[in-house]
Amino acid sequence: MSGSLFFTGLSGLSVARTALMTTAHNTANVYTAGYSRQVAEIATGSAVSSGSGFIGSGANVTTISRSYDRYLTAQLSSAQSTSAALATNSTQINRIDTLLADKTSGIAPLMQSFFTSIQGVANTPADPAARQQMISSAQALASKFRATDQYLSDLNSSVNEQIVGSVDQINVYATKIASLNQQISQISAMAGGQPPNDLLDQRDQLVSELSQVVDVKVLQQDNGKYNVFIATGQSLVVGDYASQMEAVNSAADPSRKVVALKGFSGNTAELPDGAITGGVLGGLLSFRRDTLIPSQNAIGRLAISVSDAVNAQSKLGVDLNGALGKDFFTQSVPGVLPNAKNTGNLELSGTFSDASQLTTSDYNISVTDVAGTLTYSVTRLSDKTSMGNFTTFPITFDGVTLAAASGTAQAGDSFLVQPTRTGARDLNVLTLDPAKVAAASPVITGNTAGNKGTGALGSATVDASYPGTPLAGTVTLSYDAATGSFSGFPATSAVTVTLADGTSTNYPAGTAVPYTAGAKMSFDGITVSMTGAPAQGDTFTIGKNSSGVSDGSNALLLGALQRKNTMAGGTATFNGAYSQLVSDVGNRAMAVKVAATTQDSVTGQIKASQQSISGVNQDEETANLLMFQQMYQANAKVIQTASTIFDAILGISN
Repeated sequence: MSGSLFFTGLSGLSVARTALMTTAHNTANVYTAGYSRQVAEIATGSAVSSGSGFIGSGANVTTISRSYDRYLTAQLSSAQSTSAALATNSTQINRIDTLLADKTSGIAPLMQSFFTSIQGVANTPADPAARQQMISSAQALASKFRATDQYLSDLNSSVNEQIVGSVDQINVYATKIASLNQQISQISAMAGGQPPNDLLDQRDQLVSELSQVVDVKVLQQDNGKYNVFIATGQSLVVGDYASQMEAVNSAADPSRKVVALKGFSGNTAELPDGAITGGVLGGLLSFRRDTLIPSQNAIGRLAISVSDAVNAQSKLGVDLNGALGKDFFTQSVPGVLPNAKNTGNLELSGTFSDASQLTTSDYNISVTDVAGTLTYSVTRLSDKTSMGNFTTFPITFDGVTLAAASGTAQAGDSFLVQPTRTGARDLNVLTLDPAKVAAASPVITGNTAGNKGTGALGSATVDASYPGTPLAGTVTLSYDAATGSFSGFPATSAVTVTLADGTSTNYPAGTAVPYTAGAKMSFDGITVSMTGAPAQGDTFTIGKNSSGVSDGSNALLLGALQRKNTMAGGTATFNGAYSQLVSDVGNRAMAVKVAATTQDSVTGQIKASQQSISGVNQDEETANLLMFQQMYQANAKVIQTASTIFDAILGISN
């Protein structure tokens, strides 16, 4: 009896000792990240049969278990991944939002200053100071465009560097998880299947930290090993083996780093940016795709639109020397990048066919073989809209025209078209001489002194066709009251008369042109209109402007470009398009910030639920220490009692 009592007390003492050690371990790791509270699972020892029934033999510890909920742990990792992505995205977007919304030295105030200086030239075209101010304002605006583009390019470089760093982190985590898979399997086998709780916690913590870099999915094998998957199901960790990720230059656009997965067989494949979500890496890729690239394209489009409109109008004016104006700004050309994996050698060149139709999107051109004919399919990447299938060049879409410069394509080739990416980078001022600012109209009109009637010929305007066929000499229009018409237009020039209601009539070269007050008369790119009632024999002149000293009519037209809908298919002004960009970025920044705040709250709630199960509570552990201490002391008393009984029995026998 004493022997069984002794061993029963000894088993209780062992259980109490194990429970005390487990509680002490919990207390020591109360602040250890990823630690799950451990519990000594106590079971009754095998009972011994006797004539009086079964007598218990004490207790034993069957295992040390973790307070762990797999579902909550996976949910927390997913929530943390989303929080990290939103926080990263928000931080990056705010940098662009701050840049674009600058009300003192941003693009908007400098653009306003430029058009104000143009108005100054229109008011005093002979003033060299006003002309110099226009050039200086243009240089400041162009410099700001270039600086903005450089800032965004630097931001892209920063994103590339962070992508490289994130990929390095992922590889480290993947290697460690695979190593722990192996250790856990080996140690568990050596311990007869008992779980190595601390190693399990370390593995879960690594998965949690990995999820804050990139969203992952975890599948536990029957043997307890973790398989970790990323993107659309690509294997990152399978049991004891970890594949490696690489940050490589995109085959489509070498200025961008993309993520590639090196498989277990050694082959490397680029992963689409959209397939990688969550974590810092997902946030970076989302920011670049949804905000950085569109913003840089939008700034480039604005620069191209300003230069295109100003250049076009400048070439319709004359400078102080009477020479036709030249391009005022430099202008970029659409970028066309062949994919690095192309097998053909086709080189494409791009031009702008209509700057007003430009969008802020990039485009993909894929080459396929359709019934033996190479077909070029154009897709607008911003909304995945097909722009058509083409079999011959040139190809025109959204204000861009592409031509085959050299070489031949092969089926499977692709090209990335970036119409506006370098628009801001390549903007500069070409007209640096104040005398060469084309502020005057190339054509001047005159009302002959001595005319009897009240007819008055207004100022002439010219269109883009005029520089190709400038006036050879002065045109004198003579009014014939008997026929109510004008003669004297160039003998080789047809004349179009447009009435106030928009109806037009064409008159062949050499024929008299009926007069209607207020009607527009156009020939050779020149348009004039007359008001009043001319008398028989009254004459009016249209001639070349040999000196633009006192004429600011073309400068007025240049200034009017600020209020003209020249962008987004003729629906937006320069300021309107820029304001839309600022609004879009600002709204996105606010939306991401709100989403991040909401997600942080959700993550906090899930973490609280997870910690209510897995976290260590000091008060509870202190109470357990006292309880197991008393248990230890009580079982020690049992052993002492068994020893006393055994000594008494020995004394009787003696």
